[in-house]
Amino acid sequence: MIDLSSVSSPERARIPEPVSGVDLRVSIGTVPLKNPVIAASGTFGYGIEFAHIVNLNRLGGIVVKGLSIEPMSGSPAPRMHDTAAGMINAIGLQNIGVRAFVEQKLPELRKYDTTIVANVFGHSIRDYVEVIRVLNANEGLAAYELNISCPNVERGGAEYCSTPELATEVIAAAKKVSERPLWVKLSPIVNIGLTAKAAEAAGADALVIANTYPAMCIDGHTRRSHLGSTSGGLSGPAIKPITMKLVFEAARVIHIPIIGLGGIANAADATEYMVAGASAVEVGTAHFCDPRASEGLVDGLEEWCKEENLSEISQLRGSFQQ
Repeated sequence: MIDLSSVSSPERARIPEPVSGVDLRVSIGTVPLKNPVIAASGTFGYGIEFAHIVNLNRLGGIVVKGLSIEPMSGSPAPRMHDTAAGMINAIGLQNIGVRAFVEQKLPELRKYDTTIVANVFGHSIRDYVEVIRVLNANEGLAAYELNISCPNVERGGAEYCSTPELATEVIAAAKKVSERPLWVKLSPIVNIGLTAKAAEAAGADALVIANTYPAMCIDGHTRRSHLGSTSGGLSGPAIKPITMKLVFEAARVIHIPIIGLGGIANAADATEYMVAGASAVEVGTAHFCDPRASEGLVDGLEEWCKEENLSEISQLRGSFQQ
């Protein structure tokens, strides 16, 4: 294990040359990654919980569990239900709160040579701003991922992503106080072109496309939801073709990097997203089937590139041909 807690950010940003003959390095704006595989928020805990079974240093990055200004207990159980090609979850953004994170989790994360990104959410613009201010004061993070699929309690519960105007408002406020690059995680149920352009104009440094799809799972016998909540979010293989189209459409109208998220489990999934326009990918639901899914994907991408005689994986980005 390499202790990087005393190493400055510029020194950490220099990624060593690849030793496998395949260059998996990519950049998300000013954030360099040793490879394009990132563990998605909400599916990999705070990262350190997986350290005993996953080589965290092998991953391109980890997006930690969403952080709020105060701890949240989340939704009632049960919180997950399998579907024919994925799962529906209603975790309810359970987390220990941003202050406990920087005291209890972040010091351990600094020991790993992996890019760490903090997922930030809130139910008011003030919430987002306060979480970012707490994080700004602490070393060990490369960027913030702004979850704007949360309901804005100040606007009657409308999600921040529901209109370009609401998205612009929260992104601009976050950008104003942020001392790190800002990745914005979009909902899939928006006009992706308009919302992507609005996010870019408001100051987003990258977009994560996309969050889960609103869904239900009902037990016909009991006439009740399979979840403790009425509805949840659909993820997994079922959503990959739909989300890939969103990545492709957004890449045609914006200039900032895109991180693809949705149904990624193997090298083929990841490379398809990159051909569609993504610079990197996040792995989510696959972790529930195999906790080592992200680490295995890095190995898979190396083999895929060798078989394709591709020396630099970054060449795949946006290479779709019509």
